[in-house]
Amino acid sequence: MNRRIALLLLSVFVAGSALAQLPPGKWWRRPDIVQKLNLTDEQQDKLEAIFRSTAPDLIDLKAEVDKENIALRGELDRPQFDRAAIHRIAVRLNDARGKLFDRTLSMLVDMRAVLNDPQWNRMRNELDNLQRPQPRPGRRPQ
Repeated sequence: MNRRIALLLLSVFVAGSALAQLPPGKWWRRPDIVQKLNLTDEQQDKLEAIFRSTAPDLIDLKAEVDKENIALRGELDRPQFDRAAIHRIAVRLNDARGKLFDRTLSMLVDMRAVLNDPQWNRMRNELDNLQRPQPRPGRRPQ
């Protein structure tokens, strides 16, 4: 049972980290990204419309994930915890995260459809550069 809960929690973490596919915030309005991707006004407006139509769902789904996280932490903090209750909460948390992931992925696909291939490739390169660990001053890169 412990192993199943650990695997479930690990899968929830991995699914959550997969959401980081775009820069945070309204990246299509940031002048540096607009310039790097050469976004047109029409593209920016389409991206804004996608965001506005998706944001309420994402807020609700994120709140559900937060509620289940709180419930799980509360159950784990009990001196006499109930393994079955922990498992039920973990299943609900996994479901909530799955729904959040699906909706976020849907938004990503819609936004990707607005960008042409060169723009998308530039965006991916920029994200790869941001996610690559930067060497600390005074240390040699490994």
